[in-house]
Amino acid sequence: MYAFEIDRPTTLDAAVTALGQEEAQALGGGQTLIPALKQRLASPARLVSLTGIDELKGICVADDGALCIGAATSHATVAAEAAATYPALADLAAHIGDPAVRNRGTIGGSLANNDPSACYPAAVLASGATIRTNTREIAADDYFEGMFATALEEGEIITEIRFPVPEQAAYVKFAQPASRFALVGVFIARFGDGVRVAVTGASEDGVFRWTEAEAALSDDFRPEAVAGLSVDPEGMIGDLHGSPEYRAHLIRVLTGRAVAAA
Repeated sequence: MYAFEIDRPTTLDAAVTALGQEEAQALGGGQTLIPALKQRLASPARLVSLTGIDELKGICVADDGALCIGAATSHATVAAEAAATYPALADLAAHIGDPAVRNRGTIGGSLANNDPSACYPAAVLASGATIRTNTREIAADDYFEGMFATALEEGEIITEIRFPVPEQAAYVKFAQPASRFALVGVFIARFGDGVRVAVTGASEDGVFRWTEAEAALSDDFRPEAVAGLSVDPEGMIGDLHGSPEYRAHLIRVLTGRAVAAA
């Protein structure tokens, strides 16, 4: 690990100022960044910890029924406090990593990193959520730009994620047993005007919407509606855990299971 300085601001304004310094990088729960530092895969001169900013923590329900989650809220808190309002999201959070990861990792950190196998991006995209930052609001469909890539600009901080709550929803993942990341994960959300299906863990471009399944399920919300569909393995991840063809097959299988669970 290279030497670095660390700032621990207690307000959002102070964090924005700190990130304006040369070679500064935001630090959420540190579940991805700290291992990268230990392996010398990253070498920021200064880390700006966001975990001491109370205004970035907590969960509430807005007047329109949307579930609002502060970016520095831990996975464990989401699992416990979102269950009454958005059970599928709470269940997703409850199965991220292990207890240590769930108590340190944050939803904002996960979304800012946008790991191609992370669980939260699927929930955000399937829900049609809005990512609020210190400067603007970004729709989920505009936020994810590829593997580890997002619409966030230099120094921009996620402050809150606003989830419309669907009528029915479920998340099913085939977990890699060591990391518990999704080898493939599918989040389905059914709203009054249709169904959204988001897939994580499978594509070289990161999380994506399976539009063919969305159309089929909007007409017939049953597992049988996707039984005849297939996903092109072109562009799917291939590694020692599974071939592109295997992941493409899992997408259809897990989509059917998610519909049944919802």
